[in-house]
Amino acid sequence: MTDNFRVIFAGLADDIDAKTACTTLAQRLKTSEEKVTLFFKGKPLFAPSNKDKALKQAKLLVGLGIKSKLQAISSASSTNTEQANNQRDERIFDALDYITSSLIRLEEKLEELEQRLPEAESKAQIENNDEWQDDDLMLDEELISAPKKRSNVLLYSLIATVVTLLIVLAAYLAFPNLFSF
Repeated sequence: MTDNFRVIFAGLADDIDAKTACTTLAQRLKTSEEKVTLFFKGKPLFAPSNKDKALKQAKLLVGLGIKSKLQAISSASSTNTEQANNQRDERIFDALDYITSSLIRLEEKLEELEQRLPEAESKAQIENNDEWQDDDLMLDEELISAPKKRSNVLLYSLIATVVTLLIVLAAYLAFPNLFSF
């Protein structure tokens, strides 16, 4: 069952030069001469279309002195291509969903850790305040102390995880056949 046809180059008319035909076809179709040259070497110039449109394309080529033929393309191959594209898209969406859910879980863990940190700091300050009140006030020492610097290990590990996940996604998008789920 053939629904679509493709116009294939068959040759040039006897009185037509290849360079002239290439230039006139490129001007007529408003495309580059490289694409027309590739068409002369066997690459398709037009997308597969129904029979009427393919015949019009062939008629245009005959008017320019270019012989062509129609090649039938079965709809089963386009259906297989569509199914493969749909499966690829579905795998990409699954990967994006997995990455998104992983980022959400990481964000929840980070919020949980941030909530624990103020509690631990406040307990430490209360213990320090109790000890300080027992001691005599010493005015020789500086009353305002510099705040303790927090370790950024958690932040760096979160950033490294996100970057790793993005690299995995980029590799998956660039080489979908490498990963098979």
